[in-house]
Amino acid sequence: MNLPNTGDTDRRAHGQGPYTTDSDEHGRTCDRIAPTRPLTGPTAPPDPVQAHRPAPRSDVDPARWPDVARPPADRVSRWRGAAAGLLLERTLRTLPLRVRLGDGPPTGGGLGGPSGPLLHIRDPDVFFRRVGRSGLLGFGESYMAGEWHSDDLVGTLTVLASHVDDLVPSPLRRLRGLWLSRRPAAQRNTPDGVRRNVRRHYDLSNDLFAAFLDPTLSYSSAVFDRLPAREEDFAAAQRRKIDRLLDLAAVGPGTRLLEIGTGWGELALRAAARGARVVTVTLSDEQRRLAEQRVAEARFEDRVHVRLCDYRDVDGAYDAVMSVEMIEAVGAEYWPDYFSALRRLCAPGGRIALQAITMPHDRMLNTRRTHTWINAYVFPGGLIPSRKAVADESAAAGLRVVSDTGYGEHYAETLRLWRERFLARADHVAALGFDTVFRRMWELYLAYSEAGFQSRYLDVRQLLLVPRPAPGSTRGSTERKGTATR
Repeated sequence: MNLPNTGDTDRRAHGQGPYTTDSDEHGRTCDRIAPTRPLTGPTAPPDPVQAHRPAPRSDVDPARWPDVARPPADRVSRWRGAAAGLLLERTLRTLPLRVRLGDGPPTGGGLGGPSGPLLHIRDPDVFFRRVGRSGLLGFGESYMAGEWHSDDLVGTLTVLASHVDDLVPSPLRRLRGLWLSRRPAAQRNTPDGVRRNVRRHYDLSNDLFAAFLDPTLSYSSAVFDRLPAREEDFAAAQRRKIDRLLDLAAVGPGTRLLEIGTGWGELALRAAARGARVVTVTLSDEQRRLAEQRVAEARFEDRVHVRLCDYRDVDGAYDAVMSVEMIEAVGAEYWPDYFSALRRLCAPGGRIALQAITMPHDRMLNTRRTHTWINAYVFPGGLIPSRKAVADESAAAGLRVVSDTGYGEHYAETLRLWRERFLARADHVAALGFDTVFRRMWELYLAYSEAGFQSRYLDVRQLLLVPRPAPGSTRGSTERKGTATR
């Protein structure tokens, strides 16, 4: 599909930078867009904090990427870096990885021997300082800065994800709250906050997403008819995913359908082709614009209405409510609001079909308050739920999960195709105005996510929810015996 030029020449409007230096409790910068010139005048006194900060890396714009450009250099960070180096050097060599520190020879390999993926830490001192200061957040920033790389990025990240409990001893893991940053209050998904968070990701540029998504512009896991997936099957696999969800929600002629999270409109278009009447809501200006264009091109204006609206503000009653990989952006604090909205908007006898990424419950609890690299740079305000959290929040809202099917290996393949397409179009992405640091960030995001599914740290589920019958009533005809697979 030929997409119109979005005119995204001002990256400050889309979250790529530059930012203010508002800080969390560990002095890290927050994600508020800043003016391009300093607020202090020429007679302002020198900032004693800035005076002791290291000079920025020459290849990273310090205004756009402040924490990437300037690695931590204070005394505490150096002490933590030394401790992290002693711990991780020993642990990494036991994993099926080859590790190269600086200009030294590769060592280790664990059970993988000489054939394991190579993790080359080009600047060990800075790398360990970043990790010692802020854990995985520093790990990601170090990659963005070019301080480490791998000959097999996904393979390296898969090994690390598979052995995440081996990297830090159990006694130290229990102390994580004392040294890892908490999520900034500015990322809470309040009615105003959620708009800022959506803007930072989904309004980056339609052209950026078109560079690596399949022709349907579906930004969620596909369902392939065979694995490993092939590029030529990508669009069909995305439509297969959508059709399974539409079938799960029993969408057909005359169905009143609400979609929470429009994306770029493919699900709404396929539902309209079945004869459904669709209301689809989004908070992304970019997505709304292109979705409305696609609806007009398909001549479905009488069946599909795209609204710029918070799910909490939607009213009405619908035969089917659908939401595809939206819950991950809601935030744990607002899950009760989300599931209550699903229940309130579902008409008697209606169905709710969801697609959701999930993670193990104990790991979700460990990360729900932590300011992670993904939160800081890719998905502000988000949290991946566990299956238990989905079931508990659904029940609290008066809903019942009656079908739950997983297919995480398909998401690993979806991400592999996205990553390969993104890397193949690197020059095009650069021409859109996204610098080298952004492109390394996006590559790491896709590889990091792919590794999460490869290692089974993450899963993706398709779920059917129905309203619980009132006490003493008979079970509705739409509810069938509950199933849960894999």
